[in-house]
Order: sequence, then structure tokens, then C-alpha cells
Amino acid sequence: MTQPKKNFKITIEYDGTPYAGWQIQPRQTTIQGEIQKALSIILNQPITITGSGRTDAGVHAMGQTANFHATTAMACPALKRGLNSMIKGPIVIREIQEVPDHFHARYHAQAKTYHYHILNRSEPCAVGRNYRWHLPLPLDIAAMNSCCELIKGKHDFKSFEGAGSPRSHTVRHIYDAGVEPLKKDNVERLVFKVKGNGFLRFMVRNIVGTLVQAGLSKLSSEEFHTILMARDRRRAAATAPARGLFLMKVEYPLVPAFFESPGCND
Repeated sequence: MTQPKKNFKITIEYDGTPYAGWQIQPRQTTIQGEIQKALSIILNQPITITGSGRTDAGVHAMGQTANFHATTAMACPALKRGLNSMIKGPIVIREIQEVPDHFHARYHAQAKTYHYHILNRSEPCAVGRNYRWHLPLPLDIAAMNSCCELIKGKHDFKSFEGAGSPRSHTVRHIYDAGVEPLKKDNVERLVFKVKGNGFLRFMVRNIVGTLVQAGLSKLSSEEFHTILMARDRRRAAATAPARGLFLMKVEYPLVPAFFESPGCND
């Protein structure tokens, strides 16, 4: 009997430290490559997975999503167990579910949430240094949040776009953004949280790098707004390190029929 062809959506957690990013690259170890290799062995057929978007080398994820088509009778729980037992390195498949055939992990994503972690104290950390940016000088959280208010809404984020970004346009809608202590009354560990319908290459890290300048009183909120409006990457600050960035969540329509209309352009 011919096995049915199914479309699977997977949710993935990974430590990006040892990888050259999400996307497959020649002679490089990538998250996409490791998952595809394991799936192709388990299902005994060539598998190509499509991610919700790329994460760069050193960037982490708690809720990256991807989808792939496969001809198999294997149930989702068994496939999840097999993948997690076979994948080598810090990659964990958190969920596998069967979805409509036309579902596309990238084109049907409606929103993404990123967190960027900062350690704001005089001494660095030994444990966890691959997951936060150490900044020894005190940061003014209120000043940073004044700038965060300016990026909310629909704007052209060309000033915060990395070089070589393959996008047709640079307008994105930011639903929410702010800087806060990771835990209440602990200002040593800060997290920048941002949710939007899509993000340009290096956009979050370029925004963080510029927010930090405001936190160090080297940039006013008026100057931040001028940078945003300039549509010129040369006006913004240096890119924040990859190690502090986490893709936390990718959101999709709850009604399967909505999958027929592409969402964000990330």
C-alpha cells in the first residue's frame, strides 16, 4: 500500500553557539543541515525542511519553526523520539504536528518574538557567557525604553538592516518592544523583548546596539528617532553580538484556512 504524503510542522530549540547559523551552507555545520540529515535517515527519503526564517551564526532559539513534506505512516510522537535520539549537538525538537498540505513555515508566519539578553555589571560571567552580552557600564533603562517607544508601529527599518539583506522592502510592523530586568529587582540581567510581523537581517541586533548607546547617555531619544528616519545604516550603532539573541516564538493563524494567505515577509 502506498504511504500517504504528509506535511509536518516542527518546533525547535537550539543553542546556536557551535553552528554556522540556521541555513545550509557548503562545508559548514548548520541547524537546518543537521535536522535534514537525521530526517532523511529516519524516513529513508530525501527531506528538505523550510524554516520560518534564518538565524545567524551564534544566535539561539527556543521556538524556531519549520515544515517538511514526507511520504510516511510514522506518527508524530515516534518521529519526534527518533529525531531527538539521532540529532547530535544542542538541538531539540520540542513538537511535531501534522498540518494542512499548503502550510508554509515562512510565508504563513504572522508574528515573531525575539529576546536579547544583556549582563549589566562590572564583571563578566563564566557560566552563561554564550547567552548574553556583557556591558560593564550602567545602562539607563528608562532612556532605552524611550527609544523603544519610537520603533513601535509600522516603519521603514533600513537604518537597522544588515548588509546583503535579500528583502524586497524594508518596512516592518513592530507590535511591542521594551527593555526590562530578566527578574524583578535584578538590574544586572536585562532583556530586550520585541515582537513584530517580520525582521530584516541583523535588525534586532542593530537596534540593540543603538539602544545601548542611548542607555550609556551617548544618544538621545530625538537622535534615535533621527537615525530611524534616516534610512541609512551608517547612522546607527555597531551590531550587538549574536550570542545574546534568542528567537522565542513564531506565531501562525489559529484557523487552518488562513494559511492560504501569506503573512510576514521575514
